[in-house]
Amino acid sequence: SGLVLVKNPHLDSMEEDVLYHLDLGTKTHNLPAMFGDIKFVCVGGSPNRMRAFAQFMRRELGLAGDGEDVVDICAGSDRYAMYRAGPVLSISHGMGIPSISIMLHELIKLLHHAKCRDVTIIRIGTSGGLGIEAGSVVITDTAVDSSFRPRFEQVVLGDVVVRSTELDKGLAAELLACSREIPGFPTLIGHTMCTYDFYEGQGRLDGALCSFSSEKKLEYLRRAYDAGVRNIEMESTAFAALCGLCGLKGESCSFHLL
Repeated sequence: SGLVLVKNPHLDSMEEDVLYHLDLGTKTHNLPAMFGDIKFVCVGGSPNRMRAFAQFMRRELGLAGDGEDVVDICAGSDRYAMYRAGPVLSISHGMGIPSISIMLHELIKLLHHAKCRDVTIIRIGTSGGLGIEAGSVVITDTAVDSSFRPRFEQVVLGDVVVRSTELDKGLAAELLACSREIPGFPTLIGHTMCTYDFYEGQGRLDGALCSFSSEKKLEYLRRAYDAGVRNIEMESTAFAALCGLCGLKGESCSFHLL
């Protein structure tokens, strides 16, 4: 049917579903009226970046206004920022798996309550590239963990639950085709490694803690590259797992910073 799925039988018995971190709720807001026609959701770490993206989309879609008047729908919360440009929703998710996971749980419920259909969700962010040209864009085919496994582990009531991290291959191919129309941004499809930490987890030598040598770091990164990893960030496994379980066509595109 194209509807966004929720896999929680308890929601049906709740008098009200409060999307606390988005400052929205099923009793306080008419979610179908506000969001029922949303077709694309773009998420990224920074609130300022997602506001700028919403302004860009308003201009691209030829919507009324100069783009400066975009309103933060989640202004009552200081956790996330959400903007709308026609059928496109632009939302910040913060940094790391815990932050994006909280946002995605509430976003998916929002799309479900709003009765949205055939929604495509794309994470647009920055990352560290691996063996690729600076300024490249990596379209993720599979998100992998720090051991290069295509899986996301979630601890639920003390048990480790393993979930798939495959992303939509057709969407990846479509985005790659679109990239050929934009000069100056080398684009490729590859694995994205998702870590729980920016410093030790990504083999950086400049954190407050470091227990390995530069040689060990390079050896690990070589193994990652040989396993198909082309960039490293901190959200993609949770993003892929939640999108897949809830029937969302999802993809992650990350810009490799210098």
